[in-house]
Amino acid sequence: MSNVRKADHLRLCAEMEVEFRSKTTLLEDVELVHDAVAELSLDEINTEARFFGRRLRAPLMITAISGGTEEAGALNRDLAAAAQELGIAFGLGSQRPMLENPALVSSYAVRPYAPDIPILGNIALQQAAACDPAKIEKLASGVEADGLAVHLNAAQELSQAEGDRRFLDGLKTLKALTKLMPGRIMVKETGCGISREAALRLKAAGVRVLDTAGAGGTSWPRVENLRNGADPAGTMGLDEWGIPTAASILETAPLGFTLVGSGGVRTGLDAAKCLALGADICGMALPVLRAYKRGGRDGVLAFLERVIADLKAVMLLVGAKDIPALKKRKPVITGRLREWTISRRPR
Repeated sequence: MSNVRKADHLRLCAEMEVEFRSKTTLLEDVELVHDAVAELSLDEINTEARFFGRRLRAPLMITAISGGTEEAGALNRDLAAAAQELGIAFGLGSQRPMLENPALVSSYAVRPYAPDIPILGNIALQQAAACDPAKIEKLASGVEADGLAVHLNAAQELSQAEGDRRFLDGLKTLKALTKLMPGRIMVKETGCGISREAALRLKAAGVRVLDTAGAGGTSWPRVENLRNGADPAGTMGLDEWGIPTAASILETAPLGFTLVGSGGVRTGLDAAKCLALGADICGMALPVLRAYKRGGRDGVLAFLERVIADLKAVMLLVGAKDIPALKKRKPVITGRLREWTISRRPR
């Protein structure tokens, strides 16, 4: 069943309108301040970063898309090879099919195609909670991954007829995993964002790397409703649920995590805004999948090269020679995002 579900996810994300409709990332309420006399040359802009102990040539990650099927295996290999060529990180899709059938490891085994970049395995927290931690660790070690993304997807599961309804023992499970795999666990949301309060509980459980994966990009409840045959015009319940990407970054950035900003990141300007808000690297999934569907590996390379080029241009225009300098450029917060930050100030 999980293999069929994963194949459906790939098809729907490639072909259908799966993004939030009314809710946005709120990145439109983030303004970077132009420096008209930046005194920089474009060729000296340095976008290097580090992630899971490895050097990145740009602060980007192709975040979890899929695995467990023949089509997904080819997709993973091509995307990992593209990430290797660009010097960015790569995250595998959910390894639940591999957990259920270890013979499916080949669709996730991309290290030969990406020997130098950070690669992350992936499993849902509720699946991890149902297994011995050592078995979960093998999901990462079995594909030579640098770490494991443990994803949170309650809203998606609740939108599945066959989805999970119990979300218990998560923090206990994460404590066990972070003890077994110190520095190798990243917790990520799946389009609903992470609040300050939730992040503090995750930090207390030993988690040190976080992917906010906020609302405004792909709506996984919408994907599930489409998969279930629901009328897209009549599925506005959980389809629009979640903390907008920019708000989630602002909530979690001060807490000391290595932070991935993702959820509706589509351009180099979006990435620059996420970094200025406090993210350390930025993640993209849906636009990468669609670039692949349009033009294969070459299409992915062209798309991501454009993102990196635009990021460098924005860095020059704000007078930031490197990523640490960009993270010091305080953005102007306007509109609904400003209202969010005021409303959410600790009392």
